[in-house]
Amino acid sequence: MHYKNRFTIVILFFVIILFSCKSSKTLNSNTSNLSLTTKQLIKENTQKTASFKTLSARVKLDISQGDKENGYTIIMRIEKDKKILLMSSPITVVKALITQDKVSYYNKLDNTYFEGDFKYLSDLLGTELDFKKVQNLLLGEALYGLKDNAFDLSVNESEYILQPKKQNDLFELFYLVSPSLFKISSQQISQPNEHKHLQIDYKSYQEVDKQIVPEHIKVIAVEATEEMILEMEFKAVSLNEDLRFPFKIPSGLHEIKL
Repeated sequence: MHYKNRFTIVILFFVIILFSCKSSKTLNSNTSNLSLTTKQLIKENTQKTASFKTLSARVKLDISQGDKENGYTIIMRIEKDKKILLMSSPITVVKALITQDKVSYYNKLDNTYFEGDFKYLSDLLGTELDFKKVQNLLLGEALYGLKDNAFDLSVNESEYILQPKKQNDLFELFYLVSPSLFKISSQQISQPNEHKHLQIDYKSYQEVDKQIVPEHIKVIAVEATEEMILEMEFKAVSLNEDLRFPFKIPSGLHEIKL
């Protein structure tokens, strides 16, 4: 499979997995505090981590790549730290399940399916990737965990900037953090030698049952001269309901080899 097509599948796995909102409100960033130390900022961010057992949502997804634009509605269910189920709506013709051990996916429209571990995603980003890191990305948490590295802290006109004191040999990592919500406003992973850049912007957050979760996310994936932009709006989010996670690959489909 061509690298660009494989990269598209990976980003779709990231994107399809998010939320929407029940009795939610958009959080405004009016009051800013740009005087925190690195330790204080990380502590504030950690305290804002969403706590829940399950999450269900409807996601409006718009994808643009070159001169092509497509819109979808995705139903998502998360059992935190265990599994993520994604399915097309209103008719389930595309379905994906991500667990601690593997990623599974099928598409009845083109009669294909995929089952595999996280090795491909890890190779793509140049570091070990697992369920926890993917979940963090989708919930607006730092992909690699702010407690896992030593960071340099700087401030621009409106945001904190965190970057590891020692960058990874294969990629460069940057976080922008809101000085009012103390949530990640942007995560950026660059691989200059490979001419690749992944940027996840959290354009707004919302409060659901006293928990802060993303409301509007923009993903920009660049590989050489190719660019893909995904816009996501999360509506009708509900937390801590009893959810089912049924998944079975239909017979007769052809396996995708990445």
